[in-house]
Amino acid sequence: MGILYDDDVVIIKKSEKEGEPTVITVNCPDKTGLGCDLCRIILFFGLSIVRGDVSTDGKWCYLVFWVVGKSTTRWSLLKKRLVEACPSCSSASGLSFYRSELRPPRPPDVFLLKLSCQDRRGLLHDVTSVLCELELTIKKVKVSTTPDGRVIDLFFITDTRELLHTNKRKEDTCDHLKAVTGNSMISCDIEIVGPEITACSAESSFLPTAITENILPLEMPDELPSSLTSTSVSVNMDNSLSPGHTLVQIVCQDHKGLLYDIMRTLKDYNIQISYGRFSMNHGRACDIDLFLVQTDGKKIVDPRKQKALSSRLEMELVRPLRVATVSRGPDTELLVANPVELSGKGRPLVFHDITLALKMLNTCIFSAEIRRRMIGDREFEVYRVLLDEGEGLAVPRSKIEKQVWKMLMGWEQ
Repeated sequence: MGILYDDDVVIIKKSEKEGEPTVITVNCPDKTGLGCDLCRIILFFGLSIVRGDVSTDGKWCYLVFWVVGKSTTRWSLLKKRLVEACPSCSSASGLSFYRSELRPPRPPDVFLLKLSCQDRRGLLHDVTSVLCELELTIKKVKVSTTPDGRVIDLFFITDTRELLHTNKRKEDTCDHLKAVTGNSMISCDIEIVGPEITACSAESSFLPTAITENILPLEMPDELPSSLTSTSVSVNMDNSLSPGHTLVQIVCQDHKGLLYDIMRTLKDYNIQISYGRFSMNHGRACDIDLFLVQTDGKKIVDPRKQKALSSRLEMELVRPLRVATVSRGPDTELLVANPVELSGKGRPLVFHDITLALKMLNTCIFSAEIRRRMIGDREFEVYRVLLDEGEGLAVPRSKIEKQVWKMLMGWEQ
């Protein structure tokens, strides 16, 4: 097989004409959940997958993604992050697999970013955009507004580059925040937090039953508002067309992170893709064919497992995120929830998209909180945003829900 170097593991062929997709090819040893990890990274960089092919023999895999997105995409950095997600090439032969690949990764250091600014519309989104651009992952946030108009932002963050312990990285982060906030910035401090605070901030808690049952139900309700769901979702499972694989055929609307939602579901169920093809037809219509096996290399024959997987896939495609507005005393609170992978990783850019949607609606944020919550037996990231209604909420709740939902689904245009 020879030795593959980083330049061979991930190859990015940029589009030559405007409007044409860029082609990303990944060729590396296989592991369960690799497709999910790669799709999450592509989603983090703001790209949409318009076509995909996946094939593997259980040891080695070959993936091709056709992507479209921002002209400002940092392709070299994207390639670096994709290479880092791939198992080492020697692991396919077993040379280093048990020595390093199965070793649990050290949890990243958590830092507390304390930012104080004079309030203005869109401030929180501008700050969030800078953190995303710098590859600083928001684990938890607490935003509050003081009576004199100051905003106190507390961000618990981790650094993908693992450099935030250095003064240079801290100063660079504060400089970028200063550039976007201008004279409104009062102070910016970054410090590492201890393990006891990290554990407390990462701990999941339960939401009130009234919210989980009525607003954020775990199971598929009989009726859902069409404006907050993806329509025309079909999931069919067939064991007759392949002697060694279960074929899953999915027809649905495209949305931002569609392949990620499918891949994370399969990863949580410990299901492997032997061959898969994703294509987009006219408009947002998508066709996905997946030939699947369990970790023992056999097809899925247990009817209960088939039903559970099929139901979960349908649920995640109809409602990959939950969006609702509720009354919090005299005020309005926006709730957004998205499932957390069993690996502990959450969906990227959710807070970025929430704050962007509210900025576009010219709606101010009085306070905001991100926390991990248990809903039933599943963990969710729950975003609670208390809106500043001022003289009265000018934007109807239904419009807020719809705008946030469209932004999260990539349907804002």
